[in-house]
Amino acid sequence: MMMIIKKKKKLVGRVLYYSAETLSPNLYHRLIGFHEPSIVPVLDQWVGEGRPLDRPDLHKILKQFRKFGRYNHALQICQWMDDKSYLDNSQKDDPVRLDLISKVHGIRQAEEYFNKIPDTSRVWQLYGALLNCYAEARLLNKAEATMQKMRDLGYTKSLAYNVMMGLYSATNKYQKLDLLIEEMDQKGIQIDKFTYCIRLNAYAKASEIQKMEMLLLRMEADPEVRMEWHAYTTVANGYLKAGDTKKALTCLKKSEYLIKPSQRKSAYENLLTLYASASRKDDVYRVWNLYKNLGRLYNHGYLCFMSSLAKLDCIEDVEKVYQEWEVRYKRFDLQVPNLLVTVYCKKGLLEKAEATIQALTESGNEPNASTWSRLALGYVRNDEMDKAVEAMRKAVLSGFPRWTVDTATLSACLDYLNREGRLDEGEEMIKLLKEKGHLSEEVYKSVVKFV
Repeated sequence: MMMIIKKKKKLVGRVLYYSAETLSPNLYHRLIGFHEPSIVPVLDQWVGEGRPLDRPDLHKILKQFRKFGRYNHALQICQWMDDKSYLDNSQKDDPVRLDLISKVHGIRQAEEYFNKIPDTSRVWQLYGALLNCYAEARLLNKAEATMQKMRDLGYTKSLAYNVMMGLYSATNKYQKLDLLIEEMDQKGIQIDKFTYCIRLNAYAKASEIQKMEMLLLRMEADPEVRMEWHAYTTVANGYLKAGDTKKALTCLKKSEYLIKPSQRKSAYENLLTLYASASRKDDVYRVWNLYKNLGRLYNHGYLCFMSSLAKLDCIEDVEKVYQEWEVRYKRFDLQVPNLLVTVYCKKGLLEKAEATIQALTESGNEPNASTWSRLALGYVRNDEMDKAVEAMRKAVLSGFPRWTVDTATLSACLDYLNREGRLDEGEEMIKLLKEKGHLSEEVYKSVVKFV
């Protein structure tokens, strides 16, 4: 007979502990399942139980936490390690810690941490981490200054050039990308697959088709580069933007031949979208069947498939896939019904959108701010402004921390209330935005004329 042992929590002072006999003997499993603000008590308890612990073990856990986006807990592990004299601190984790500080506390505190590190300890990895922080924050001038400092110190490696190329691409500074590749060629710095892919993507985005084709030929001829599926999907996307469907389809077929078993999920999701852009419904269904053969159907796969069918204007197909998802999903994801609401609203099928939301509510899956915001936009497009105002009010009331207000829909609703002389309702909506923490600088600019 199998005995089920439940975890027991107990509070000691203000610190949460788990009874040792109910905990996993694996520290990673203890930490990954712990979601209190601080994981330090778990680490302290592990040591208090006399269990073995070394820095490499913690590094493995740290890597997983960063992978899952648990940056605050990852930073706590870094700080905890550095505070323990019995752990080998000969190789400090300054670059990792700098990156985590930037993600958790912002770029200013990351700079303060960097400035406290002696010049003699500022290895190239640390400068690389700082450069990456600036790139993620889109701080172009500071990133360029750091890159120049790395040049002066002889710290220029492929990774640093790739970070700068990614930043230039993200900020549409395409003219600077070729200069970096020329500099790498002159200095004999290896141009790796990441360098190629960043540049290839930039050419595709800028519709510089001839340069894109020349770079692809260079990649194919480079013995150091192993061609991968996403290089050809990038080029296919460039061709589709330029209106050359024939060449795009040739690249998509090449891409399919290069997909490794471990890459099939992400590759198929990408191909669904691109075949839809090429108006190839048969290929969309063919790739979907390949996706279904993977054995497990993911919510993101359904989102890609439904979006692709919507792009092909196959509304009935979208509905059928949604019905299949309702029966088969393993984990409910509100993004899927929200997508269906968006499809209905774009086609002016507002009654169907309303029915979808009603069905959600009846099933116990409450609509969120994004759901109501999409419906509000549908009402605005259909000139049903009273309903739009009510939906927008519900969106604000159910807003979640990282929800972004659709300023165009909000402005349309406030403008309508202003024209109708219902100023008190407009003021109440702005007040709600402030109370819920959604009155960002961008949102404020859109509503300031109504204040």
